[in-house]
Amino acid sequence: MLCGILFVLHTGIQWEFLPQELGFGSGMTCWRRLRDWNTAGVWDGLHRLLLAELRGAGALDFSRAVIDGTHLRALRRGPQAVRVRLTAPDRARNTT
Repeated sequence: MLCGILFVLHTGIQWEFLPQELGFGSGMTCWRRLRDWNTAGVWDGLHRLLLAELRGAGALDFSRAVIDGTHLRALRRGPQAVRVRLTAPDRARNTT
């Protein structure tokens, strides 16, 4: 099941098109297993376990770490915009 899930996530194919010849089982079964594992918190636990193992081995390199909006909650309404000052002394006349 895990190989089938990883294959679909890596290739981007639809679950129902998971090739039976690969021996991963039904795409729908893989999808249901992924849903159930996600609900049960399996992926979060696995992530914490892997981070702990890597930290213990001194194998984490944060010099290439990236944080984006999917992992960091945005502030409500974002920062306040600064008003742009006009550089011209007066507005131009309407010529129409």
